[in-house]
Amino acid sequence: MNQSAMIRPDWTPATIALMVLGFVVFWPLGLAMLAYILFGEKLKTFKKDANETVDGMCSAFKRGGRRSNWTHRTGNVAFDDWREAELARLDEERRKLDEMREEFDAYARELRRAKDQEEFDRFMRDRKNGGSGPIVEA
Repeated sequence: MNQSAMIRPDWTPATIALMVLGFVVFWPLGLAMLAYILFGEKLKTFKKDANETVDGMCSAFKRGGRRSNWTHRTGNVAFDDWREAELARLDEERRKLDEMREEFDAYARELRRAKDQEEFDRFMRDRKNGGSGPIVEA
């Protein structure tokens, strides 16, 4: 099944109708729809860039000398040492989890690619054999 959106950010009859209807009902809705039509394709990139920027800032605070700005010493040396060791262990666990997630994402991408290739090969084989109708899977 195709995963494309019914209302994509483009000048389609549906988006134009929604924009006009938005202006008729309440003008900010029409303006929002116009902005979506014009800038909708850039939203994914903007969200990805914003998330990467925030993640980079947060990770910068977690490492190095800036950590001392966010956590203060309690005066109990044993507790402070234990806390630092636990934070370092948690950072290492987070790094391992991030690596595992990246590996799984790559695995899932490869599975999707293999499935798409198999479907394409089946289509080409059916087309070459003279199959005229689409194959419907149940």
